[in-house]
Amino acid sequence: MPDSKSAVITSALPYANGEIHLGHIASTYLPADIFTRFLRLNGRKAYHICATDDFGTPILIKAEKEKKSPEEYVAIWNRRDHEDFSSLGISFDLFYKTSSIENVEFVQRVFKQLQENGHIYDQNVIQFYCTYDDKFLPDRYVIGKCPYCGAENQYSDLCEKCGRVPDQILDPKCAICGRPPVKKESKHYFFRLSGFSQQLKEWLSSNPHLQPEVKNYVINWINEGLQDWDITRDLSWGVPIPLDEARGKVFYGWFDNHLCYISTLVKLVKDKGGDAKKFWNESEVYHFIGKDIVYHHYLFLPAMRMGINNEYKLPDYLPTRGHLMLQNQKISKSRNWYIGLRDFTSAFNPDYLRFYIASVVTYSQDDLNFDWDAFSEKINNELIANIGNFVNRALSFTQKTFGGRVPEPANVDGALAKELANTVDEVGYLLASNQIDRALKRILKYSTYMNQYFQTNAPWANKETANTTLYMSVNAVRSLAIMLEPFIPFSAEKIWNQLKLGGSVHEQSWQSAKDAKAVSPGRELGKVEPIFRKIEAKEIEQWKNKLGKP
Repeated sequence: MPDSKSAVITSALPYANGEIHLGHIASTYLPADIFTRFLRLNGRKAYHICATDDFGTPILIKAEKEKKSPEEYVAIWNRRDHEDFSSLGISFDLFYKTSSIENVEFVQRVFKQLQENGHIYDQNVIQFYCTYDDKFLPDRYVIGKCPYCGAENQYSDLCEKCGRVPDQILDPKCAICGRPPVKKESKHYFFRLSGFSQQLKEWLSSNPHLQPEVKNYVINWINEGLQDWDITRDLSWGVPIPLDEARGKVFYGWFDNHLCYISTLVKLVKDKGGDAKKFWNESEVYHFIGKDIVYHHYLFLPAMRMGINNEYKLPDYLPTRGHLMLQNQKISKSRNWYIGLRDFTSAFNPDYLRFYIASVVTYSQDDLNFDWDAFSEKINNELIANIGNFVNRALSFTQKTFGGRVPEPANVDGALAKELANTVDEVGYLLASNQIDRALKRILKYSTYMNQYFQTNAPWANKETANTTLYMSVNAVRSLAIMLEPFIPFSAEKIWNQLKLGGSVHEQSWQSAKDAKAVSPGRELGKVEPIFRKIEAKEIEQWKNKLGKP
């Protein structure tokens, strides 16, 4: 991972139709934020971008119910989502929207290029139509049985159980009224996805950075035969198809939303006075996603970019992760089986959630679980009793014994310096490889090592070695603050302030964390106090009792 290489990091777009909850965070937004923070500590120019996905029938219906225009409705959720992400320390260089002028114009330009290159055709289709509600029924308003795995109550454009996009849903029903729809003819436009089968296989096979297990089953999908993709919807809310004969029709959301990765980056770089296309194509591109949108990101997204002659390069990495369960049950807003992010960060230190999720999220499609008991145990026994304990002991003992000034050591312990350097290198390698959980475990191992060192050397009893013990420990605290910044940025900043080193921890260099002598003798510490608060059992019980209740 060369230090000079810039990076574009995108997180899958949240739908502008409801609050962000814990299930959104685990696979996409937190891993992307941790990774971006790490790249910046390594001196790399890294832009983390996202946007709300503003179009589609559900938004139109919700806006009508709330007596708002769709524009007003999505503006509310765009602002709310950005605030919620910020409460967890997830920062974006630009958090934009698919309904922006820039994205609408870019989507329409891409369509015209695809059409000129022979990748678009039109044909009349028989579409579901609800005579009771008097409207065509786009994807999310037709539910039925998946033809691939047999799962019931699946959307016609995505089976949430097997991840496939059904060619034709079985036993269809209108999601609004529950009645079986009739079929009615409508002229639609199609993207010739089937024409990219060989190119997609070559890209998948030649890209060494894609997760093998994901890549293999996407190749199997291609081998089974790709279906051309209907990119038209009979709706009033969406990106209009830029053709006179297509008035009243808009693009399917999955045609325009991933193009917003590019249009958002273009706006960001242009506003900074740069060449956006050059920046995109010369950067490493990472699209962080959950496993439920693999089909779209491994097939639709690359094929469309291929269709415009790779004007904007394909992603180098597609970090793909599983879903978050809550107390071993699938998260469900309708059953009130979820935890809103804003509610969580109002009750707990946001770094507690960051720490817990980072410790359990693997770099795989395996689902993970948020368990209240496991959460409190990890925070109390690992974050507080391990990391917090060492930081507070090292700094408070220095404050108490040496008047808050770092003592002069008799020598620099070579074994400790070597362990520190190895830790920084290993954690850096794991973070660069997106092995977030393993990287955090390695930091905890180092903190355990330093706790044992402190306890064994007992500076309260061994006066002749106390200077060296505390000098090495204070420097280890500094290194921990830097290594922890991607994971728990609020707390890392508090540690940095207690060290009174000036500046901010996120402005430091990752490699400087190896320096076992960075905090010089005689330096005065800031105000030292515990960084963390223990989670009480009664708090956990209260949250457990809230679940599933209106």
